[in-house]
Amino acid sequence: MGRLAKGTLIPIPDPKPPDQNESVTEGSPWRLLKEPLFRSLWWATLISNVGTWMQNVGAAWLMTSLTVSPLMIALVQAATSLPVFLVALPAGALADLVERRRFLVLTQVWMLAAAAILGLLAALNSVTPWTLIALTFALGLGAAMNTPAWQATIPEIVPKSELKNAITLNGVSINIARAVGPALGGIVIAASGVGTVFLLNAVSFVAVVVALLRWKRLPKISPAFPERFFGAMRGGIRYVAHAPLLQAVLIRAAVFTMGASGLWALLPVRVKMLDLGAGGYGFLLGCLGAGASGGVFLLPRARRAFSPDALAAAATLTFSLCTLALALAENVVLLAAAMFAAGIAWITLMSVLNAAAQTAVPDWVKGRALSFYLLAFQGGLAAGSAAWGGLASQAGTEVSLGAAATFLVIGLVAAPRYRIGAAEGLDQTPTLHWPAPEIVVAPRPDDGPVQVSVEYRIDPDRSDEFVAELQELRRVRLRDGAMTWAVYRDTSDPTRYVETFLVDSWSEHMRQHERITTEDRKIEDAVRAFQVADSPPRVQHLIASAMSRARKTGT
Repeated sequence: MGRLAKGTLIPIPDPKPPDQNESVTEGSPWRLLKEPLFRSLWWATLISNVGTWMQNVGAAWLMTSLTVSPLMIALVQAATSLPVFLVALPAGALADLVERRRFLVLTQVWMLAAAAILGLLAALNSVTPWTLIALTFALGLGAAMNTPAWQATIPEIVPKSELKNAITLNGVSINIARAVGPALGGIVIAASGVGTVFLLNAVSFVAVVVALLRWKRLPKISPAFPERFFGAMRGGIRYVAHAPLLQAVLIRAAVFTMGASGLWALLPVRVKMLDLGAGGYGFLLGCLGAGASGGVFLLPRARRAFSPDALAAAATLTFSLCTLALALAENVVLLAAAMFAAGIAWITLMSVLNAAAQTAVPDWVKGRALSFYLLAFQGGLAAGSAAWGGLASQAGTEVSLGAAATFLVIGLVAAPRYRIGAAEGLDQTPTLHWPAPEIVVAPRPDDGPVQVSVEYRIDPDRSDEFVAELQELRRVRLRDGAMTWAVYRDTSDPTRYVETFLVDSWSEHMRQHERITTEDRKIEDAVRAFQVADSPPRVQHLIASAMSRARKTGT
């Protein structure tokens, strides 16, 4: 069913209260299927993933019948993947700015229309190579716009204890579809023609739209100073630039997918070398999907026994060994066992990485953060596929698979520096504890820049500790909206330090008031603990005068 679920997650209603003697984190993820809304959306997502693979098979098959040009055939896959790199960040910004359920419905309708037009044209034998590429690009564009909003929806309505289970089940649907979709697409094409595949894909979006409309999303309180589109995009880039925990997740995702792409990209080549045929390829894909599904039963116990970083390391090593087995094994039974283990490793890594990306950021920037995660994930797959494919053409498939397996192991050397478990248990709830500024003349929302200064009185003997603690606070200020940050020491008074940061406008500073989370407040409290005066640190707000603004704009 369309492109809803390629890497997307599933909205889940608040579950029933757990039994007092059972922790909500210890149950099987499958129990989430008892929730009616989740169940309907999960099945819609599974069908959507199947449809995506049917669509991919149909588009590739149709292009081979329209042209013999390798370039045009390759452009079909490029048209599917390119939109992610073009619109991921704008899509993430929209996911944080608009009403998400309506936006999701709109993207589903867009993809429904594109698939329906392609199906009708194919049924009428009116598809040209460029028409196929254009409509494939339109489907990819809808999927790229849809994904950040869909993922950002999950923590909004899923208890934190269930987030990992939801991510795991989503991965299961993707891997089942990866195994079933291509085979089903081939059967439909042989029986009814490629146009039927596209039309089935279009019809399936109706179920997704209905499931979304059944979700009674609670209205969100609009912020007093809503962000604008381009400002939101800049804010997303700024946040990632000053968020070490999120950066660690992005780096680990990109490095792993670059190495893991070797198995995905070269599996069909290896199957052809071993003369296993299309049936053998489908069988090995089925083993991957079965491994991913079986991994769901292992993950709850594994999470209780090991940290996220330990799980990620074990899964990476397992996937590396499976990639090496694909390079060396010639026995189908051994290959099937390796692919089954690879499926377990894959679902484990996807669950750990996605959960870390979700928990590392607060709600106000979640869509934008997840768009960067999508870029890292897809970028790693694209770059790795190209690299291992190029190496295979020069040195052979076995050598390329061995290099990919080695790359995965080497990537673990840097893992201690980029820990993903640090995001575990973070409380990103807004505290709203900043008092409203004292105002005599009310500024306009666009007035600025605004200079905020915080004056501290500290024990001079602890100045080094104080300045070191301020560096943590610096990241919070810059991440949440500040353009510049500095701290000054009074040469005439060794107890006086002044922290200053510059914000683009008054409305942006008011948004800072709304963005401070419980984790941020812990850092702020650690800094304020150095205050030795009886009163709290003094805060001042200075807005650029009209003359300063005129100079800034050149008027």
